[in-house]
Amino acid sequence: MKFNEAKIKFLNWLEIIKAKSPKTIEQYNRHLEKFEIYMKGNDFLVENIDLELAEWFRTFVHKNWKHISIKTANAYMISLRSFLKYLEKTWIKSLSPTSIDLIKQEQRQVEFLSEEELYRLFRAPDTTNIIWKRDLAIITCIYSTGLRISELTALNINDINLSKKEFVVRWKWKKLRIVYLTKEAVSKINAYLEARTDNYSPLFIRHNFDSKNFKNLCDEDVRLSRFFITTMIKEMAIKAYILKDISAHTLRHSFATTLLNNWADLRSIQELLGHSSITTTQVYTHVTNPKLKEIHNKFMK
Repeated sequence: MKFNEAKIKFLNWLEIIKAKSPKTIEQYNRHLEKFEIYMKGNDFLVENIDLELAEWFRTFVHKNWKHISIKTANAYMISLRSFLKYLEKTWIKSLSPTSIDLIKQEQRQVEFLSEEELYRLFRAPDTTNIIWKRDLAIITCIYSTGLRISELTALNINDINLSKKEFVVRWKWKKLRIVYLTKEAVSKINAYLEARTDNYSPLFIRHNFDSKNFKNLCDEDVRLSRFFITTMIKEMAIKAYILKDISAHTLRHSFATTLLNNWADLRSIQELLGHSSITTTQVYTHVTNPKLKEIHNKFMK
């Protein structure tokens, strides 16, 4: 079977059978297109893919794109391996996916904020204007729920039940989970919403549009982007004299770290973060070390 034909079937399988998100499918397609470029066209047969070819592709990816990380290089090979698994599952002859190993990399380091840094960050905004009220509501919301930035930007006002301090978010495309707000987060979100005079649906919007164009803008015109929120959080960190290069994900890490420091179990944190695998959540066990030392010192005299 020609590679391009098999690739189309694979992408359709991901969408229809596996219900993968459009972004996930886009990434698989992009990686496999790079493989096609390496093979100089899509007329070759999947039966001709062997381990030597796969290894040369890995070398091609790692050396021909500057500043590429081991994680990114592995992502290309994971996509190729998933494609080969599909071929194996559908009885199409090709290289066995188990033949491809990933490059070993150092254990992932999680960047999070200390209690003192969190204290300074939440007191950095001047809440006398609506933009600062919004920004404070955003960082408080992320820290109290552990939301991904994509989940935050997709929120509408009607999605959140402020009286119950909870709401449902959609993650991994079709999965749902309940997240919970703190009293502080509810207070900050209410303060921001009370300051708004518009009828737009998004929970958080930009306020730099011309009032003359108010009626000409739709919800998506004013909805905040991932880039906007990332930039805002970095600027707020500077105002709080935080030297770390933080992002929305740093607040998500801080959420998980706070839970672990207060003896929450990994399974519960996995559910709250929306991790598919407990292995992903285990990256946070670095914060349990002080607790383990405390237990050891208590009982081992």
